[in-house]
Amino acid sequence: MIFGKLKKFDIVFDSPEIDSPPVFSSGDVVSGKVVLDLAGECKVESLKLHAEGFAKVYWTESRSAGSSTAYTQNYSDEVEYLNRREVLLQADNAELILIPAGRHEFPFSFQLPDETLVTSFEGKHGSVRYWVKVKLHRPWATVRKLKKEFTVIEPIDINTPALLAPQAGSKDKMARVWYHNFGQVSITAKIDRKGYTPASILQLPGEVIPVFAEFDNATSRSVVPKAYITQTQTFLARGTMKQKQAVVATLSGDVVGAQRRETWHGRAIKIPPVGPSILQCRIIKVEYMLRVCVDVPGTSKLCLELPLVMGTIPLHPFGSRTSSVSSQYSVNLEWLRMAIPEQPEPPPDYSSVVTDEEAEQNTMAHRPEEDLSGIMEHPLRAFVQEFRFRPPPVYCEVDPNPQPLNMRRRCMTC
Repeated sequence: MIFGKLKKFDIVFDSPEIDSPPVFSSGDVVSGKVVLDLAGECKVESLKLHAEGFAKVYWTESRSAGSSTAYTQNYSDEVEYLNRREVLLQADNAELILIPAGRHEFPFSFQLPDETLVTSFEGKHGSVRYWVKVKLHRPWATVRKLKKEFTVIEPIDINTPALLAPQAGSKDKMARVWYHNFGQVSITAKIDRKGYTPASILQLPGEVIPVFAEFDNATSRSVVPKAYITQTQTFLARGTMKQKQAVVATLSGDVVGAQRRETWHGRAIKIPPVGPSILQCRIIKVEYMLRVCVDVPGTSKLCLELPLVMGTIPLHPFGSRTSSVSSQYSVNLEWLRMAIPEQPEPPPDYSSVVTDEEAEQNTMAHRPEEDLSGIMEHPLRAFVQEFRFRPPPVYCEVDPNPQPLNMRRRCMTC
């Protein structure tokens, strides 16, 4: 029997790193080998490979059709992303292939579709999986099957204008219990950008989100500000939606007393190891949200939601510089209220912007006798050059350039 002769039957993917499994994306080439290690020679009809990729959802809901009648409604759907077949070994003219004892390797290679794929995902009501299945056909025996999954991560570059844009908002609520009002609570919050990269299977260091917020408690009770990062998994099938929400990170602030105000100057919330956002699948979506909330005793919670996108390509150096510059102005939240000040603030005095040493350097730079060969060694500064024009001549009735008296006048008709 071949099962007694088959010592090893395995699928090995080619990976640039020996200790870590390979990760692929759309358009990549998936390569590897099927390993057969035989204790003795055996006859084989064929060795075939089938690569597949699907997004699938499935859940059930109980329905009631009356006081004593109940039934279960099933919801399911699937989307195919990969379907490749390859014959690794095939007998000709119905003849069997005799494979001698020992280790044998059968290489395979196929390219993933160029169209955008969906990142591998495992959820409560659905999944996105990619795998390679190998079938070993032998005469007068059952087919030996082997299946091995591989990971696909579709790149999400956060270095795009949409994901580098700051996210901000404000929200207020009148705190009341029954018919008694305790006052108003308001939240104003801002983050530097929409896209971040978590610590994930790509072995990227997880980012920290600086939260700039202002909590105005005009009630007669103390409130507690908090921030959460939430993950929402949405599954769609037959026009019905099923959602699962989870809190993946939490940030708690100090108690804000009655008639008090609290400001967060970039309070950091760490992004845990979570999967990237899934936004391009028809039946599965994975979305993230930063929720800045206030717990008001005796009434419902006030929450402000700011959308997040978890990417796979981290922020480039030039992107981080833009982010750091914008964060310098994050403490000032007046622009969120879209209010124009009644009295414009005057521009700063020149002496408060330029130091005495810089002013002296600028003055010495205009001297013609000084050597300017080393000017490029200093930072370049823009200045307005003063142009001086000669004044116009004084007006006079007497022509300063009269014609000679002995010059004959020219007839204009000749």
